[in-house]
Amino acid sequence: MPYNIHRNIPDSRGHNAYAADPEFARLLRLYASDELVQHVEPRLDELGALVGDELEQLALTADKHPPTLKLRARNGSESQQIDKHPSYRRLEEYALSEFGLAAMSHRAGVFGWPDSLPPIVKYGLTYLFVQAEFGLMCPVSMTDSLTRTLRKFGEPELIERFIGPLTSQNFDELYQGAMFMTEQDAGSDVGAITTEARFEDGTWRLYGDKWFCSNPDAELAMVLARPAGAEPGTRGLTLFLLPRRLADGSLNRYRIVRLKDKLGTRSMASGEIVLEGAEAYVVGEQGRGFKHMTDMINMSRLSNGVRSAGMMRRSLNEALFVARHRSAFGKRLIELPLMGRQLVKLMVSAEQGRSMVFHTADCLKRADGGDADAAKLLRILTPLIKFRTTRDARKVAGDGMEVRGGCGYIEEWSDARVLRDSHLGSIWEGTSNIVALDVFRAIRREGTLPVLQRYLHGLLDDAGLPEPSAGLIGTLIDEVADRARQQAEGGADESDVRQIASALYNIASAVFLAWEASKMGDNWRRLALAHLVIGHKLLPRDPLGASRPADGALIQALLDEQGLGLEQALDLCPASRRQAEQEVV
Repeated sequence: MPYNIHRNIPDSRGHNAYAADPEFARLLRLYASDELVQHVEPRLDELGALVGDELEQLALTADKHPPTLKLRARNGSESQQIDKHPSYRRLEEYALSEFGLAAMSHRAGVFGWPDSLPPIVKYGLTYLFVQAEFGLMCPVSMTDSLTRTLRKFGEPELIERFIGPLTSQNFDELYQGAMFMTEQDAGSDVGAITTEARFEDGTWRLYGDKWFCSNPDAELAMVLARPAGAEPGTRGLTLFLLPRRLADGSLNRYRIVRLKDKLGTRSMASGEIVLEGAEAYVVGEQGRGFKHMTDMINMSRLSNGVRSAGMMRRSLNEALFVARHRSAFGKRLIELPLMGRQLVKLMVSAEQGRSMVFHTADCLKRADGGDADAAKLLRILTPLIKFRTTRDARKVAGDGMEVRGGCGYIEEWSDARVLRDSHLGSIWEGTSNIVALDVFRAIRREGTLPVLQRYLHGLLDDAGLPEPSAGLIGTLIDEVADRARQQAEGGADESDVRQIASALYNIASAVFLAWEASKMGDNWRRLALAHLVIGHKLLPRDPLGASRPADGALIQALLDEQGLGLEQALDLCPASRRQAEQEVV
């Protein structure tokens, strides 16, 4: 009896990740000019097709063939070479050379655009690329962030020397970047760094151990070190630029002693570094290294959030594809009520993440243009994204894998790889506790909360939502802000910072979703998602409360990812529901 191919597990290979995501194009048109969208959309479509096929296969192969460290050449000479699988090398070519992801923010000409491209383009492409490969996006992000930090704080001659290869799209000439900061005794406590910088014969040299260095063979790395005799704590640190090779082509005086055997991001090398008098160059003011490095860290954190949002979309795409193309009990999986609820939960978190990172990318553009309020928004939104989006990605990746069932647990598919990779986001550049505390550091030291509160109210007013939606969202903005203000003014008690940071993330994302909906013509789908955020993540709920019969149809409409009317969106507003229930009583 021939095998029934209709019972095979649905395989999405060959799909276009950009075309399969109709909301992406709508959001792009909201955050970018028509001229820019027309110019870059063919490249997004091209990348979407690659993500659904070639890049996915390259990423699967690279994950199964992690890099290896060769300490010596066969003749016994020092080698310090990291051998990377050809699949990973091809991924590097696509990201850094063909799509110029690390160059496009720093020079004109990428994609033939006459100026540097705005953050929404870079992050939009990153959001797509990471749906195939996560590990490589760390070196891409660090190269981009290192270039930004060097341009912002470096001496003109240092910038002139290195900006060309850092922004080149010639794969044989371009430089990659890295950030060497973590030490065994100084993980989250950066002020405890012991790496020492000594000024010897007119040259700064670094001595010490760096415990976790991703992309350790990068041509350039930013390193925090303490000049000999400098004061303790973060105020004694200086930022240095560390070249891999010296001007004569010889290796600098530091060694990669081993590579890490990691849970995820196995395609990309991470290692341990011993600095043995390595030549380095001061970047910025001496003693202000931590402040300068913070700029690079914050850009990496934002990129980290973009990557987590992209991974959530990847998991949602796969779950929706399986649910739409597989049947059980006489129905497609997507038509089963429990499956519909599970998929909508994935969708809400994924769309929250996307709105947060796309809107923050727009804030970054305005902040770099000199907008002081946008700079403060960026300062608080970035740690909120790093705290919450990265944690949501872990849950979405796990629940998405469950939709595929047992096959999702098999390494032939990417579900397990995505789940492993998703756990890194909440550890990289600060664990959840550290980043949640940083939210309140931004509130106390930089006055970011009043700016965020005013901004959210301004977006709400601009959205022009009908009551009771506008009233409920406005009230929640003030309630969450008041609670955050109390926490920030309360002193040493830290026990509630994660809960309140989550509330800030949820109300900000709900406002962004609602505002986006108001700008999309007659499509109010994102307002419906905002109402689900409010009802399920901000308001108290009856754990035994029953669903309404009408909810099933609304869930199916959301899962179709097409337009939704205003009345449908308002039907999911918790305030509308309470009002309807009172009228019935």
